[in-house]
Amino acid sequence: MTVLLETRALKKHFGGVQVINGIDFQIDAGEIRCVIGPNGAGKSTFFKLITGEHRPSEGSVHFLGQDMSHVLPHERIRMGMSIKFQIPGVFPDLSVRQHLQLSLHRAKDDRPGSIEELLQRFLLEQEEHVLARNLSHGKKQWLEIAMAVSLRPKLLFLDEPVAGMSIEETHATGELIKRLSASGLTMMVVEHDMTFVKQIATRVTVLHGGRLLADGPLEEILARDDVAEVYLGKKS
Repeated sequence: MTVLLETRALKKHFGGVQVINGIDFQIDAGEIRCVIGPNGAGKSTFFKLITGEHRPSEGSVHFLGQDMSHVLPHERIRMGMSIKFQIPGVFPDLSVRQHLQLSLHRAKDDRPGSIEELLQRFLLEQEEHVLARNLSHGKKQWLEIAMAVSLRPKLLFLDEPVAGMSIEETHATGELIKRLSASGLTMMVVEHDMTFVKQIATRVTVLHGGRLLADGPLEEILARDDVAEVYLGKKS
């Protein structure tokens, strides 16, 4: 397996507060890796360290074998990372088609049919000329994922992609993500919705107290007593 992303002894503190404490972590090509954990586990900070919004206090982040610890976020994107944040960042007065035109222009993708391919792939054909302000929450999320994928990344980061979605939208998003995975895209997903995690994950990482508590196939992780205690609120 090709290792796409790796963190080594990664630490982050803010003042005297240690938020991330020595995380060793890696993602192989082809995975859908879900990162889970209770509130305050350090998921958001870990995500921001990987994507470049924060710089590590100690340790390092490597992408495709290259140390990215002090590389700026836009440079990481140029090197093959793409990010979909939790809150949709669409432009309310632009149509779905205009959003895709902008993202494809950024990706220097002028292939005929590229927009139509994205519209079909992300279930947005009926909304092609609809302004973003008039989209449902779920379809705004799909539009943002489409824009992130249009950059043709090697690794796509999704931060709580189904937050605020209906049950139907959540399931449809899971099927969409599995189709992206089948096409060869590697993904890291930070998520709270365990039904969604069970739908998509090939491997799960559990954070707790800024440390890596568990890492492995979903079935093995959910069977662990320590995970049940800290994440699911159960004791053996």
